[in-house]
Amino acid sequence: MPLDGIFLRFLTNEIKNKTVGSRIEKVYQPSADEIVLSLRSRLGAQRLLISASPNCPRLHLTNYAPENPPKPPMLCMLLRKYLCGAAITDITQNGTDRTVFIDLDATNEIGDKRPLRLCVEIMAKHSNIVLVTGDGIVVDAVKRIDMTKSSYRQILPSLPYVMPPAQEKLDPVISSEDELLSSVLSYKNDLLSSAILRTIQGISPLISREFSYTVCGGDNGVYAISDAEKKKLYDTLKSLKMLLINFGGKPYMLKNPEGRPTDFSYVDVGQYGSSYKTLEYDTFSELLDSFYYERERADRTRQRAFDMLKTVDNAIIRTSKKISVRQKELEECAHREEFRIKAELINANLGVLKKGAFFYDVENYYDDMKIMRIPADPSLSPAANAQKYYRDYRKAKTAEQMLTGLIDSGEQELQYLDSVSDLLHRADANAELDAIRLELENGGYMKHHGRKNEKNPKPLPPMEYVSSDGFNIYVGRSNVQNDKLSLKTAKGNDLWLHTQKIPGSHVIISSNGRTIPPSTIEQAAVIAAYHSKARESSQVPVDYTEAKNLKKPVGSKPGKVIYHVYKTLIVTPDREYVEKLKK
Repeated sequence: MPLDGIFLRFLTNEIKNKTVGSRIEKVYQPSADEIVLSLRSRLGAQRLLISASPNCPRLHLTNYAPENPPKPPMLCMLLRKYLCGAAITDITQNGTDRTVFIDLDATNEIGDKRPLRLCVEIMAKHSNIVLVTGDGIVVDAVKRIDMTKSSYRQILPSLPYVMPPAQEKLDPVISSEDELLSSVLSYKNDLLSSAILRTIQGISPLISREFSYTVCGGDNGVYAISDAEKKKLYDTLKSLKMLLINFGGKPYMLKNPEGRPTDFSYVDVGQYGSSYKTLEYDTFSELLDSFYYERERADRTRQRAFDMLKTVDNAIIRTSKKISVRQKELEECAHREEFRIKAELINANLGVLKKGAFFYDVENYYDDMKIMRIPADPSLSPAANAQKYYRDYRKAKTAEQMLTGLIDSGEQELQYLDSVSDLLHRADANAELDAIRLELENGGYMKHHGRKNEKNPKPLPPMEYVSSDGFNIYVGRSNVQNDKLSLKTAKGNDLWLHTQKIPGSHVIISSNGRTIPPSTIEQAAVIAAYHSKARESSQVPVDYTEAKNLKKPVGSKPGKVIYHVYKTLIVTPDREYVEKLKK
């Protein structure tokens, strides 16, 4: 769901309580419409993420540090100039609208105090982050708006800041229960959820439906509401008002039957019955961090690795077509024995066969002496026709051997490309994408560009986790790193894990001469399942074996190993569980 104004009220209050008095140490701009403020206070270090992304605009404290571009954008440099060293003095919301103001006490170059304000507008595709001076003049914004984009308000440097247009709705904090009820009931021809949505500022469709479900067990028309239900609606609106005044909302996430996060709320949602699970979080920021992490990571990957994903997808399509064509050709080779039999039968009857016939009728001693009609070339002698069938036989036999090898090679290449695609979709850092790009270039899938006189980028080390028993667990970030991790870094008694017949990263448990307990193996199996194409699945099979049992086939693609001695665990990936084990 979009981040609605009422949810934002609870979130803003939470952020205010945790950040007022903090100073901004650093400013980052991981993407064009996203800013991260690194804060420092007596409570320690924190990160405040502010996003004007059209798909998921928001602000919240985050535990994740998005990777930043090597060279900061111009806006980031300007924000560093104005905001570094500034103290957060207040965070307020415009009623229950989706506009939040972060007030700052900064100083200019000569040390004079300079009040500033960050205006965070969370409005889908119109979302923005605007830096404004104390007297309301725009310094700059993530999205500049000129006359061609809006005639109502322009957001440009040196122009006065104009608030977004107000909605014609009632603020539930300052409006009475009677006003709210009267307005809802005035929409007689609407469904109750639509009437609530049209009346209350900052409420989302999810909560509108929830209120309707609470009042009448469904979503009836306003005209059909009974007096008892009107009383129940009044009590529901009163409860909402008290919840807002007392900041009593709690962070809830909704998960669908497959266990995937689908929505979030500040009240426990009951409209879906037992089909959806509700999970309560400790803080609103923690909820949003968890809800948006995977979605944002996937969006970033699609943007940064678009050309690689396209190259790999095209290669997968081409390879699949080649395998299909070769399999059909191989099926045709299955009839090669017929050529040999025809050749032998012609040779066995050379004494009675004559040149010029269009076919030969001969007894087939391979099939109870039944008569077989063999097509013949009348311009050739019977012996020459026999030799022609022998040539067709040898050709089909050779083709079968070649096609079998080509199909096997194609299937291995398809497995490799699937593993690269999986790694690209799971990549978090630019350095990971650089390593995969170099791998594709070295494999001949992409052209080398811009690296003739440049050193290859320094690869990231493997991801590292620590089990509850104190064992280090390493995860490869690319196929090249998978090879190095499994075949060079791992020692003989270290355990190797990988999802069974599913693309994924190689995982190593470092034993350090100790016996690895089952609890550590299970935790590593969850990590292996999470770092695989089965990340969103459940009941994922994960094979594990000692590293000494691994073999690298000669001439095989990066990341390819074989093993014959192994055991299998069935686990379900869990991102939050995996994050807790991260070193």
